[in-house]
Amino acid sequence: MPAAVRSDLTAARGRVVALAERRGQDPEQVLAVERLSHLSGVEPARIPRVLAGTAAELPLYERVHQRFLRLRATRRDKHGREWPLAAIAEDFDAPGASLGPLNAGTGLLRLGHAAGVQRFFGVYAGFLLADSKSAVERALATTGSGAGDGPAGGRPAGGADDLEHLSYLTGITPRAIRLTLDGDPPRLPLKEQVRERFEHLRRTRPREDGQPHSLTAIAGSFDASGQSLTRLAQGEGLPNLAAAAGIQRFYGVESGFLLADDTEALTAALRGIERELESAERPAENPMLAVMRAHDVRSIVTRAGKLSPGGWKSLADHLDDLLAREGQLGRPALPAAPGTGDRPARATNAEGEAP
Repeated sequence: MPAAVRSDLTAARGRVVALAERRGQDPEQVLAVERLSHLSGVEPARIPRVLAGTAAELPLYERVHQRFLRLRATRRDKHGREWPLAAIAEDFDAPGASLGPLNAGTGLLRLGHAAGVQRFFGVYAGFLLADSKSAVERALATTGSGAGDGPAGGRPAGGADDLEHLSYLTGITPRAIRLTLDGDPPRLPLKEQVRERFEHLRRTRPREDGQPHSLTAIAGSFDASGQSLTRLAQGEGLPNLAAAAGIQRFYGVESGFLLADDTEALTAALRGIERELESAERPAENPMLAVMRAHDVRSIVTRAGKLSPGGWKSLADHLDDLLAREGQLGRPALPAAPGTGDRPARATNAEGEAP
């Protein structure tokens, strides 16, 4: 999801500060740079710049390399030593040499190996892939909500609508959700899981005309060919790491959507719903003001005011396409520019990474 439509990190940090103060905790300790770095994998020196919105995003290969080094440096063995590459790789039946390029920063690892590394260190499924802003947002949410304990409030009511909504958010079938909630999550091979999640995204986040986005359109968003996704769509192989990042960015889902196991994906969805419910309990306010506060609309409108009528049409088209991908098209949208009455179209790549 483009950074411009993500929630404002400054506002998120402010909410955590307020919550910490209400609980009698020191905000400086709750939001210590080292703690945020540990949770997000972002280098401590970059945290203040990411929070301020001034940090340039790193290329995918460099980001994954730095996150891996950060894992080894901060999650050590019982003797306080870094885990050897051989021990990490052995956990997912691979040779230690397969992690050599990643450790040296000379290449990307395979998707299955990325899943294995994250599982070995016990971090969330998108840890290696998330861009800095997403990673820090997640760390702030974790810090503020006490996530890490089980989802509060117990299981949902369990009706068909509940399961369908959770299915939409996670890519897990309603039946698999029921099994997961009952403590018996099904275990799919990674290749099958990724294929099912990919097909779920195509089915539930269609174009405005109701048709799935083509493989060519999806792959084109990260400068690849549609053929590069054919084997994934047919269940015959896994995408490479850059393609997985591109697919998730194209559909505006969390960086671990394709990799998270059912329990983790469902837990994250329940926490999101919990936060929505907590927000709904707060005193009602003008919905337009709420949107403006949450998404820094003023700066967007200030820049958009300089657009020509054709530019306003392109902006409306871009917003409708993003809403379609996230299943929000049926909900009220921002008003069009004066003198226009337009809508739909295409989104562009947020980071421009090639696989």
